[in-house]
Amino acid sequence: MLTMPAPSADAQSISARRGSIDRIGVRVLDEMVEMIVTGTVAVGEYLPPEQALCEEFGVSRTVIRECIKRLQEKGLVVVAQGRGTQVRRFDDWNVLDADVLDALVRHDESLGVLDEVSVVRATLEGVMAAEVAATGSEDSHLEIGGHLDDMRRLQDDDPAFFEADMEFHLAVMAASKNRIAATIARSSFVRPRQSARGDGIDPTDAVARTLEEHERVFEAIRAGDAAGARVAMEEHILGSWRRRRHPDGAHHLSP
Repeated sequence: MLTMPAPSADAQSISARRGSIDRIGVRVLDEMVEMIVTGTVAVGEYLPPEQALCEEFGVSRTVIRECIKRLQEKGLVVVAQGRGTQVRRFDDWNVLDADVLDALVRHDESLGVLDEVSVVRATLEGVMAAEVAATGSEDSHLEIGGHLDDMRRLQDDDPAFFEADMEFHLAVMAASKNRIAATIARSSFVRPRQSARGDGIDPTDAVARTLEEHERVFEAIRAGDAAGARVAMEEHILGSWRRRRHPDGAHHLSP
């Protein structure tokens, strides 16, 4: 195992100062992300000058500069020397960044973003389920099966059932050993489910159907059926979102 050196006193001091700035600027950063995601400041336009932002948010230049740095890290803006801070085009945004994804989901009135997120998640988790079916160990099967047992046991307790559901998916991701796919899939799974839009509206038979679909995924994994596991996982994720999706959205998933 790689052992990392302990941070120096100077590094710890810098980190502490950044943490303090972060805490002060969380609200400001969130509002600036919202300004960009909602188009209040549109693609190609410039944010207000630094002093105007200080006055608008009631914070220091230090906080505003730190927030601008964070917006750059998220791919939302570019700082043009002598011209200001310009909003970048959507294709440049880091849409898997927690703050950006949260804002996109919050303002996704048509549910088009969540439709796209569901397709990405289904594809990645399908690939990972196939990998576990093909190469997974007996221990990984036992862990995934244990979460499925929890789901069976908790059918009368919706919050606990869906917590076990999430643990089932996370166990499949971990067992796949595909760290990149797992990281992206977790972002497209956990964050949207924490929002009211992402949670959707569950039909009355949601628990029974969800359990049945997880049974199919696990049966394929245990049987070493990689193609079957991929299809079962993809159908589960896309089907689950279709069932929970608000009926008045303008976008629709492909069949």
